Amino acid sequence: MISIRGAITIENDTRDEVISSTKELLNTIINKNNINTDDIVSIIFTCTKDIESAYPAIGAREIGLTDAGLLCFNEMYVVGSLSKCIRVLVLLNSDLGQKYAKHVYLKGAASLRPDLAE
Repeated sequence: MISIRGAITIENDTRDEVISSTKELLNTIINKNNINTDDIVSIIFTCTKDIESAYPAIGAREIGLTDAGLLCFNEMYVVGSLSKCIRVLVLLNSDLGQKYAKHVYLKGAASLRPDLAE
């Protein structure tokens, strides 16, 4: 089993933007890591406190991730931290080692992991 991290920021807290940004993030993770979605065991989502219009898990279900366990939580608030950010932790069955996981940070969330910037 390996884990893959990712995050994306949104401009506005709307249902459509939360769902479409979640889909963009998950599709990018799936494509960059060549994931067979049947191998996804679970996905944990966190959102900053300024996102309250929709659950990111809705976006996951809309792209067909209906068998994996999906949970949504609030991200711990830290003064001065990145706002309007959706984070994910994807757990999947894989024979690849953890060091081969390609983590994905999009839009403003790229500042969270500048070491992974493309």
